[in-house]
Amino acid sequence: MKTITVEQLVKNYQNDKVVTNALKGISFSVDQGEIFGVIGPDGAGKTSLFRILTTLLEADSGTATVDGFDVVKDVKKIRNCVGYMPGRFSLYPDLTVQENLEFFASIFNTSIKENYDLIKEIYQQIEPFKNRRAGQLSGGMKQKLALSCALIHKPTVLFLDEPTTGVDAVSRKEFWEMLHRLKIQGITILVSTAYMDEASLCDRVALIQNGQLLSVNTPKGIISEYPNSLWAIRANEMYALFQAIKTDPEIESCYPFGQYHHVAFKSPDSNQKKLENIVQNGKYTDVEIKTITPNIEDCFMALMT
Repeated sequence: MKTITVEQLVKNYQNDKVVTNALKGISFSVDQGEIFGVIGPDGAGKTSLFRILTTLLEADSGTATVDGFDVVKDVKKIRNCVGYMPGRFSLYPDLTVQENLEFFASIFNTSIKENYDLIKEIYQQIEPFKNRRAGQLSGGMKQKLALSCALIHKPTVLFLDEPTTGVDAVSRKEFWEMLHRLKIQGITILVSTAYMDEASLCDRVALIQNGQLLSVNTPKGIISEYPNSLWAIRANEMYALFQAIKTDPEIESCYPFGQYHHVAFKSPDSNQKKLENIVQNGKYTDVEIKTITPNIEDCFMALMT
């Protein structure tokens, strides 16, 4: 069963006679109980998409449904069945943790007590600080409070717009563990992120850039579609090595990745010998060359070229 459907959504913004194409006719669907990731850099169109699906923004053209309701015709019904956690912390900083949660529960004519079981595992981690003002919480605690507020009315669909941006690695890991536990309860989750490593934590992902979908598949499916062999190379003279590789006509792409440069060739027949020739011509030192398995970020870079 499809919980979310998106058909040819287009959204443009105009400022000082300059038109920005935020969404360029994108289409996809999300299954019930799925964690679906929208993966892409800042400015790719993720927030515009989420605001349209949560009825906060109207598309210029195209259609979309959430839990069977049309995002234009059924605004009130959608707002009652979705939870939304925007990219920026949007709770009331002068209210305490408990006051924020009580306020959001009251909006949906419910109470903390009535739906405590749903948020218990998350809220228990911040409940000792329930009398602390929300603005004084750490990043990870703000994240847990915002998620609790988004869940307090038992939504069937949860929208999380870059929820882990600016959060430490431990809190990020805990947050994704919480999402997988929510999935078990039957909640459909649409999550956007600029962190490519989080793609592997989703059931399926849509890679998005400049308002266009590059690929929609499972993480393993996207990796299996990578067209060429991929090599990693490093040396003491990394910048000079980068310049030499980039200017070679047989190179499809070369980009820094941690301590290495990741290199793909235009021809599948090219191999390690070509990189070795580049190294010998430049007299680089402490060189390491190895073939590697691509990850989601490598696939994203390949789709962009």
